[in-house]
Amino acid sequence: MRPRLSIKLHRIFLAAFLTLWLTGVAPFFALPFNLQESPPLESGPFRAPDLVEVVSLDPTIHLDIRYATSNNLVGRPVYTEARAFLQRPAAEALVRAHRSLKKRGYGLLVFDGYRPWSVTKIFWDVTPPEKREFVANPAEGSKHNRGCAVDLSLYDLKTGHEVKMPSVYDEMSERAYPNYRGGTADERARRDLLRAAMEKEGFAVYPKEWWHFDYKSWKKYPILNLPFSQIKTTSRLKN
Repeated sequence: MRPRLSIKLHRIFLAAFLTLWLTGVAPFFALPFNLQESPPLESGPFRAPDLVEVVSLDPTIHLDIRYATSNNLVGRPVYTEARAFLQRPAAEALVRAHRSLKKRGYGLLVFDGYRPWSVTKIFWDVTPPEKREFVANPAEGSKHNRGCAVDLSLYDLKTGHEVKMPSVYDEMSERAYPNYRGGTADERARRDLLRAAMEKEGFAVYPKEWWHFDYKSWKKYPILNLPFSQIKTTSRLKN
């Protein structure tokens, strides 16, 4: 190997190691690393973050954290832990939606909650320009970065299995739109049931993704780049 190439690879792997050590997010090795990049500056004022692990409030909420697996838009893990966090008011609202859905025979299946800003940057970099309507611009930050957005679906209480929707999670097509009129009647009915339960508790669906919901108070929280391993949380559920 030529010396110059060896030095370049050494720098790439060093940057990857530092990214993992500092953020707790598994690096995507095909990307060029720029350790000078950081979340956008904001003026505030903001509430102090109070991230809560959602399953600590109700363990019957199921998790399928795709970004801790290879089954995602990147094709490899970008989280080192399969965990889901939200700011406390959003997490408590999520629990209420989950419990209301149980009366209809369903529970919530969470794909993603709080997302470190560095992961949003990875998604932007690997997404083709013509598909970037489906990912957040890191220059603006994501509501996931604020701990106020959640990606989720439904599971059947009898079987414990995920139900079918008009599209799969993270599909970048019109089938992902919450008002898409295709698919089966049952798929649309389940999608609309999920939306109604979430909207009742203060969430708003993203116009391009039936699975993505933003909590109403997202503007009150700052963009974060905190790794899961550094989040200190309690399981206190307020009535």
